[in-house]
Amino acid sequence: MLFQCDFQILLPDTQKSHSQGTMAEESKSLQYTPTWVIAAVCFVIVLASIFAERGLHKLGKFLRNTEQDALFEALQKLKEELMLLGFISLLLTVTQNTISRICIPPQLAITMLPCKRETESSNHEKIYNQAINNRRHLLSATNSAERCAREGKVPLVSVEALHQLHIFIFVLAIVHVIFCVSTMILGGARIRQWKTWEDSIRHPSETFRDQAKHQHEHHYFHKFIKKHEKGYWRKSAVLSWLIAFFKQFYHSITKSDYIALRKGFITAHCPHVLNFDFHNYMMRTLQIDFKRIVTISWYLWLFVVMFLLMNVEGWHSFFWLSFLPVILLLLVGAKLEHIITSLGHRVAEKTVPIDEARVQPSDEHFWLEKPAIVLDLIQFILFQNSFEIAFFFWIWSTYGFRSCIMERVGYIVPRLIMGLVVQVLCSYSTLPLYALVSQMGTSFRKGMFGQDVEAAIGIWAGGAKDKRDPSENHGARMHKLATESSHSAAQEMVIDGGTELSSVTQAPVS
Repeated sequence: MLFQCDFQILLPDTQKSHSQGTMAEESKSLQYTPTWVIAAVCFVIVLASIFAERGLHKLGKFLRNTEQDALFEALQKLKEELMLLGFISLLLTVTQNTISRICIPPQLAITMLPCKRETESSNHEKIYNQAINNRRHLLSATNSAERCAREGKVPLVSVEALHQLHIFIFVLAIVHVIFCVSTMILGGARIRQWKTWEDSIRHPSETFRDQAKHQHEHHYFHKFIKKHEKGYWRKSAVLSWLIAFFKQFYHSITKSDYIALRKGFITAHCPHVLNFDFHNYMMRTLQIDFKRIVTISWYLWLFVVMFLLMNVEGWHSFFWLSFLPVILLLLVGAKLEHIITSLGHRVAEKTVPIDEARVQPSDEHFWLEKPAIVLDLIQFILFQNSFEIAFFFWIWSTYGFRSCIMERVGYIVPRLIMGLVVQVLCSYSTLPLYALVSQMGTSFRKGMFGQDVEAAIGIWAGGAKDKRDPSENHGARMHKLATESSHSAAQEMVIDGGTELSSVTQAPVS
């Protein structure tokens, strides 16, 4: 009652300003806007949209012509994300007036604020009156504020706040895509430096063994074993993790590591293919993984909602959250390095001649025996880092550098430094590590075959499915399918222009 009486006393004093505000709002509506302004704005928006659409179309056409089908699929995934953002934009635009007319008690409006209101007293009555008086001077919120005030309440959110949230969602998506693309470009450039290692040991044909290259491979594999068999202190769990942690910062992948893991993969999955291009296969799998990394999954959006909820004044959520991607990235890098160390220890412990020693790929080295968990963590790290940087620049451009949400400089500088560290370390160390070590699972990856071969296998498998005997059970059909693939159709297909599928062992594709 007290709030209602106060509002009724103040209402006559604001009738004139309300009338002026209404007239100003009408003058800004579309029916009182010059047609040349409407046409000009529509022309610019449509032209920009057409340029963007044609640019994506040209990029997709270029990727298809250059046979970069994995990156083309990633581009299609990016278009899906843009369509989702367009739907979010449309939903916010259509419902913003309805949302702004929702009224809540004034006590809820001052709970969990990102910035404290500047008031003379903490009394709820004075806070409420000040909020109402401020809203009376905002032309865009006049109707909803006064309607809620008649009920002794305040609007749930203003149209201006919804518009700012709308912009932030777009900024977040754009920054995430830019960060993922830059990480893939820089990480891919780092991985391409290993091409010289591949060429130094890859044999010229499927059946001919180049003795000089064989000796070169044998030398570096022997070096890999010696490195991991020296000193019993390396077998300590704590010390091996410490070594793996610091190794990710310098020489995360050496030539002996690459050659040893390459030899283990080829021995396990395609032992008869002497000229198997492991580097090319690794790049194909990385392109396939990029489609997963650039995707903004539902749990990532849930993370955005949770952070916006916890962004309360005095909690310093920005500062503490900036440590999360750094910690996760260091943990992932240490785990990948530790897998290499574990593989080396197992080879060094075997009492077999060095010519017969092999690195044995296995899922048991990964968390929960699932190599895909590492990719999920990298996706989350890149998204969280993108969120941190996007939120910083959005606050800076919207409210200014000295905004209360921005907090003090002592909190801002460490956040920016850690964001830069995450981007650089992920590009030059963690992503190349993942591209190599992820091949050490029990199964080979989807990029094992080229796109043409995978398409041919799909057509052949479809035909075999149509011709199968309905009386066969599932196990019998799978056994028959595997047998036929290794003896008939596989012999007619080619891997990378010369490698027979019959040379590849029957290993499941993950």
